[in-house]
Amino acid sequence: MSRKLDLPDIIPIFPLPGALLLPRARLPLHIFEPRYLQMLEDTLKTSSRLIGMVQPFDTPNGEDALHSIGCAGRVTQFSETEDGRYMITLAGVSRYRVKRELDGFPPYRRCEVSWEGFEQDRTAHAVPDDTFCRDSFLKILGRYFDARELSADWDTLAEADDELLINSLSMLLEFAPEDKQALLEAPSLTTRRETLVTLLEYALRGGGEDLMQ
Repeated sequence: MSRKLDLPDIIPIFPLPGALLLPRARLPLHIFEPRYLQMLEDTLKTSSRLIGMVQPFDTPNGEDALHSIGCAGRVTQFSETEDGRYMITLAGVSRYRVKRELDGFPPYRRCEVSWEGFEQDRTAHAVPDDTFCRDSFLKILGRYFDARELSADWDTLAEADDELLINSLSMLLEFAPEDKQALLEAPSLTTRRETLVTLLEYALRGGGEDLMQ
C-alpha cells in the first residue's frame, strides 16, 4: 500500500555525518542542541512531521555543504527527558533531491526539495532482490564481525526479511559518511546489497591481512 502523505516542497534538514535513514526503516535520534530542539518543535506542528536527514561534507574552501540526495523521515515517536532533551524515532518515508538551501529566520537549515524519481520509496515494499544469496552474504558478514570482534543474533539475521536485513546493516555498521551516501543513493535493493558487500570486502582487505581467505 502506498504512503498517502503530504510531501512538502520545503523541509527542515538535519545534517548528521554518518547517520543513515532509508525508506521503510527506522532511525532513533537524540535531540539536544537548541536549534534542533526548535526544529523538532516546529516539525511536530506540521501535518507531515517530516525531517530530512542528509550527509554534510566540507568543500575545499571550508564550506559546510550538503549532499544532493537525502531521506526524509516522519516523527513517529518522541519522549522528553527531565533535562529537556528528546529521544525521537524517524520512520523513513522517501528519498529526496535538494534543489536549494533556503535562508530565513529559523536557526536550523531548510531546503527546497524534489521527490521525483523516488516513487518506489513510498510503496510498502522494495522491488525484490532476486539474485540475493543469503548464505554467501552471511559468510562475508560473519568474517567482518569476527574481524571487529562484534556479536550478532545470527538466528535473527538468518530469518530477517531481505530488505530489513540489508537496510538495517547499512544503517548500523560503521562506514564513512561517503560510503553511507553511496548506500543511500543505491537505486535498488540489489544495488544496495552489492554496495554493502563491496564495503564489507574492502574493510576486510584493509585490515592488514587477507581476511577474505
